[in-house]
Amino acid sequence: MLDVLIHIGNLLLGINFILFFIKMRKISRAILVFTLYLLSILIIQITSVYLRSQSTNNLYLSHYYFILQFIFLSIFYLEIINNSFQRKVIKISIPICLISLSIQYYFNEDLLVKFNLFEIFITSFLIIIFSMFHFYNILNEKRKYYYLNTGILLYLFGSTVLFISGNLITRLDLAPSKIVWILNSFLYIVYQFFILLEWREIFLNKEKSNYDK
Repeated sequence: MLDVLIHIGNLLLGINFILFFIKMRKISRAILVFTLYLLSILIIQITSVYLRSQSTNNLYLSHYYFILQFIFLSIFYLEIINNSFQRKVIKISIPICLISLSIQYYFNEDLLVKFNLFEIFITSFLIIIFSMFHFYNILNEKRKYYYLNTGILLYLFGSTVLFISGNLITRLDLAPSKIVWILNSFLYIVYQFFILLEWREIFLNKEKSNYDK
């Protein structure tokens, strides 16, 4: 079942990337950034599946996943958030987060081959904060990027709870370990559906001009 969910999630990711790639020049810079995010994650996911099929350790790819996700989504929120204070928080958070992780890896290279709990928490937590910024901003406005923002918040909140026990998961026997990964794969599929809903809202909705920046 786990393999089926993983393949479904990756298939939806691939479809979403193609859909956004085809249209990305017809909309805002935010969509261009998000399309690049989808591409980077797609490459990581394909590589991860291949290494797994070869019975090769692929845990180190998690660092690329979380860091690139943090960078691209942070830039995405910079593009769609206009509040000056919130933008300052994002701009300050990006270098602080990356510098902190660089220092941590410099002093503890062993973290490069396993889940880094601090990395998972800090990168996901900051994006969740940025997501909440956007939700607050659209309370009395048109729901711009509503589905996309909802998907990001739901997925990161849920997956962070699961990934935060990543190092422990690798020490568990197969059954409980699989349950955790199945739940995460299901969350990922839900996330991809929200992305698909956003694509429909932007490019098929008659009021798509509201998304132009």
